[in-house]
Amino acid sequence: MTNPFLDNAARVTRRQLFGTSASGVGLAALASLMQSSSASGAEPPLPGLPHFVPKAKRVVVLWQGGGPSHVDLFDDKPVLREMAGKDIPDTIRGTTRLSTMSSGYGKWPCLPSIKPFRRYGQNGMSLSSMLPNVGSIADDICVVRSMHTEAVNHAPGVTFFMTGAQVPGRPSMGAWLSYGLGSETDNLPTFVVMTSSDKARTCGQLFFDYYWGSGFLPSRYQGVRFRNTGDLVPYLANPPGVTSGSRRDLLDDIVAMNQAHLEDYGDPEIDTRIAQYEMAFRMQSSVPDLVDFSGETKATLDRYGADALAKGTFANNCLIARRLLERGVKFVQLMHAGWDQHGNLHTQLEQQCIDTEGPSAALVKDLKERGMLDDTLVVWGGEFGRTPFGQGDPANPKGRDHFGRAYSWWMAGGGIKPGTVYGETDDFAWNIVQNLVHVHDMQATIMHLCGVDHTRLTYRYQGRQYRLTDVHGHVVDGILA
Repeated sequence: MTNPFLDNAARVTRRQLFGTSASGVGLAALASLMQSSSASGAEPPLPGLPHFVPKAKRVVVLWQGGGPSHVDLFDDKPVLREMAGKDIPDTIRGTTRLSTMSSGYGKWPCLPSIKPFRRYGQNGMSLSSMLPNVGSIADDICVVRSMHTEAVNHAPGVTFFMTGAQVPGRPSMGAWLSYGLGSETDNLPTFVVMTSSDKARTCGQLFFDYYWGSGFLPSRYQGVRFRNTGDLVPYLANPPGVTSGSRRDLLDDIVAMNQAHLEDYGDPEIDTRIAQYEMAFRMQSSVPDLVDFSGETKATLDRYGADALAKGTFANNCLIARRLLERGVKFVQLMHAGWDQHGNLHTQLEQQCIDTEGPSAALVKDLKERGMLDDTLVVWGGEFGRTPFGQGDPANPKGRDHFGRAYSWWMAGGGIKPGTVYGETDDFAWNIVQNLVHVHDMQATIMHLCGVDHTRLTYRYQGRQYRLTDVHGHVVDGILA
């Protein structure tokens, strides 16, 4: 049995040694640290990782911010049509926690799906007619209809999935995987984030840096956000009169000074600074190539839709995501806002589907045709779903409120069982009656598919060991191929 107090004292002593010793053990430890620095190129995984052979070598999360309505898109309920306008029974609602916008309602009118559902694929998967392109990949995806979260508001809900806690400050999933599994590319970041929003800007949710932050992990593992206007990354071009060679000489001098500083203090943030300078230099050539779409066929661009080459759109980000994955980026996080239909459900939801479901399906098809889908995990989902009752005037509701008790996601590739539906809700899409999947369970499963035992990838901070799933989470075997 180890003594946590003695362990912590030893760790502090080592830190002090790094900051004061220029020889002996301190120098040896420093040399080991520098050998693992991403300044030298691709970074190996931590010792012992992956824990087992991964099914997914890379992950792309297609985050649909605002809460896509499971009732309208993935979980058809005839009873809601039969009881349209009538209250959802108290026995169904129970003590479910709702947002303050609807928790005080006196009426709970059933609001059925705004468009009909259809059967897609050889498996006859039931999906909304607003999702024809997703329907075209029905035999490649697994729809999880039993997602569950305690969050009832946007930022806590997003933070919960991304970091494992509703309060900001912990490392994001991409940071955990970058930390544990290292990098396979030396000219692009391991973890890349891109953002977009619905064209009408109807969804007011913001994208906070901590959604892709490194928390208490070294900051070199945080996601690198590509901009959605102008250049993807600022300041990549050399200033007038500065050649690539002179820039290299300048960086070599800066690295030498930073390394000397690192020898004196052992601060891991200095190591991060060195790595960032080096990555920026390499990205001067890799990023222009990344966004050179001249080699893409017309058929490919057409598949992603009319906005495929429109900078800052979800379609363009999906296309760039595929190119990033091809070039060795391990974790790509696309964050799109626009699914918060409190009062415009009957007009905006369909438009949101038009803007996003085609590019989402195109990415899956593109990966499959290139032989990459089997080892690329695609995750599509949001922070929660929407209420089965209507929001607003009970006699003529125009929207749906936040709803975390039951909602739906879909996944593809990377070890996921294709052409299947997992989990089930009751007749009102309110309570999960089969195979509940909690946020922590989904995190554990994604980590598992990447070859990581979520209980074993930990980091000591403020006297305790932390992990993405905190002290929760179980791998969902039923969705694994």
